[in-house]
Amino acid sequence: MQVFGILGNPVEHSLSPPMHEAAYDALGMDARYVTFEPGRDDGADAVEAAETLGVAGVNVTIPFKRDVLDAVDPDGMARRVGAVNTVDFSASPPRGYNTDVAGVERAFTHHGIGIDGRDAVVVGAGGAGRAVAFALADAGAAVHIANRTVERAASLAADVPGATAGGLDTLGRVVDAGLLVNATSVGMEPDDDETPVPAEYLHGDLAVLDAVYTPIETRLLREASAAGATTVDGAWMLLFQGVEAFERWTGRDAPVEAMNDALRAELR
Repeated sequence: MQVFGILGNPVEHSLSPPMHEAAYDALGMDARYVTFEPGRDDGADAVEAAETLGVAGVNVTIPFKRDVLDAVDPDGMARRVGAVNTVDFSASPPRGYNTDVAGVERAFTHHGIGIDGRDAVVVGAGGAGRAVAFALADAGAAVHIANRTVERAASLAADVPGATAGGLDTLGRVVDAGLLVNATSVGMEPDDDETPVPAEYLHGDLAVLDAVYTPIETRLLREASAAGATTVDGAWMLLFQGVEAFERWTGRDAPVEAMNDALRAELR
């Protein structure tokens, strides 16, 4: 039996186990997906312990995505983003990847939304914002990062090819943009009456991805839909980062429909 899992603290509410277990069932794999909750300062040690125990691969979530960089051989994208969310133990040293980047690009592609040549506004410059900004820029978008702390946005923009940065007072750029991504926690339960972007900036030529997935339909997505925009909920980004991790670990095409059904069953 192969064992995969997720490192996080806290991790008991992770949606990754049912999503990956559904994939194993769909493909008839002899595998299990388990949770590991090391101490908050023990992420790198936990990666080494997982390798010793013969674990095939792990996802990595808060607060360990940066901590495990030194415990793996990160690929180019993980180095650029500065965070690892997937570890593959089939190599020595273990390989580290950031599949959040692929999760963004594949979520848009799955909905038939083009990225290349479009102006994009990313709200937030934290961990999710970094992955989103690199994903969009590498796919050919002109990225503007709007963040409450301008200095943090500017620091991220300096790393992302062609990106610009500003404070939340630059959200007016959404009026002329083709893509908008909320990479903050604004609008997440229990504060789901909040939105990161004023409704008057939303329009019918816009595609909006909200990384928040609790609730599935955020206020931002409701108001974007009302304005005629194409909307993509955050569960798609979560799904496709998991799909990408599964495919890296196994070398097989992921059963996307089965994984999506399992994920959304947990979010109902």
